[in-house]
Amino acid sequence: MIKKTKKFLEDVQFEMKKVSWPTFDELRGAVYVVLTLSLLFAVFLFIVDLLLNRAMSVLL
Repeated sequence: MIKKTKKFLEDVQFEMKKVSWPTFDELRGAVYVVLTLSLLFAVFLFIVDLLLNRAMSVLL
């Protein structure tokens, strides 16, 4: 079990060296995209919820 764990950790370390990490500017750009789309989606869901709530109030 210890040998398998050691081998696994060595493999992880080897594979992590292959990863291309984003630069700070790329990361910041991606964060802006995610936050903007999340905000737009939240506003969209709020409007849909509001409309459905009013429609249900009229029907009931």
